[in-house]
Amino acid sequence: MTGAASPVAREVLLARAYLSRVAEPPASALAALVEEIGPVEAAHRVREGTVHGPGAIPPAVAGETAARRATDRAEADLALLATRGGRLVVPEDPEWPAMALAGLGVAAGVDGTLGLEGASVRDGLAVPLALWARGPLRLTEAPRGWVAMVGARAASDYGLWVARDWGADLADRGKTVVSGAALGVDGAAHRGALAVEGRTVAVLACGIDRAYPPTHATLLDHVGRRGLVVTEYPPGATPARHRFLVRNRLVAALSAGTVVVEAGARSGATRTALVAEALGRAVMVVPGPVTSALSVGCHELAQRPEVTVAGRVAHVVERVSEVGDGLAAPPGSPTRRTDGLDPDALRVHEALPLHAARTAVRLAHDSGVDPTVVATLLSDLEACGLVGQEGGRWRRRPG
Repeated sequence: MTGAASPVAREVLLARAYLSRVAEPPASALAALVEEIGPVEAAHRVREGTVHGPGAIPPAVAGETAARRATDRAEADLALLATRGGRLVVPEDPEWPAMALAGLGVAAGVDGTLGLEGASVRDGLAVPLALWARGPLRLTEAPRGWVAMVGARAASDYGLWVARDWGADLADRGKTVVSGAALGVDGAAHRGALAVEGRTVAVLACGIDRAYPPTHATLLDHVGRRGLVVTEYPPGATPARHRFLVRNRLVAALSAGTVVVEAGARSGATRTALVAEALGRAVMVVPGPVTSALSVGCHELAQRPEVTVAGRVAHVVERVSEVGDGLAAPPGSPTRRTDGLDPDALRVHEALPLHAARTAVRLAHDSGVDPTVVATLLSDLEACGLVGQEGGRWRRRPG
């Protein structure tokens, strides 16, 4: 795919490309300044680095940009992006997922804690300055019908099966599977969606030109051709532990709901779920063995009032669908040959031993059914193929 011409002014793209490199996300102070004075003026002031007098930048912005403000690779970054068939999506662009990301700005201003690890709701939930993207899928579709599937990197066979099978099923039902392209659950979810020619989104914790982990280079190539690869980090940015945690807020924000397949007691997947909860999105967990350390996080999350347990894909679809749509039908139950019998006929049938014959008189006694109707009931049971008569005695028919 080749990059399409942006409907945004070149100077705006250059300004946001520059700003996305000079501050480490989430740069809440810089984001606030850009919101106040616009990206072009903000980029000019950051380059100047003036902290006093007219055109000064706030001390918090100076702190966020001091280490990199002299690094301006905006032209080169956009040129590299074009060679990869990508695009820089910014808030001034019609493709900007405003509805999905607006919640980040709201949640960032709320005090309190997310819960399990005591992380502040306002910690790290700033709206990104720009998104580097490649792939035919458009960000404007988020979060409607987008479902995040997250979980352990060192997933069990059970976790990998759930992620792959549910990823395929969700994609088959028209949902877009969102994950982080990591080893384990993430990769399995992406592969499941791709296996049925469905749509999937990989949110990276590094530059758009990097494949991480390297073993997922081919997987990311397929995602970029069929779905979307997206990141807030500029080209060349390397993966780092803190970047994975920051990235997870975008996984949660771009999705209508988050499914945690497997998660340890402390994990990035748990953090993603808690951010999704803070944003008011659906959060679901897949139960696992109580003996599994990889399911501890899921079981702890399940204790939270807003979190639900998902036992099948239909439960996920129900949670992320509009009210009244996608309702999960009750699971089918095993059928028995005796289904549909009236209570007396059932009692007569159950009074018959598995490997012995009984007279009608004995059956009336054992079942407690009126002897005057037992003969009729036995004839009805015989017509249904449930019993047979041998020498005046009745026995069950196999089957």
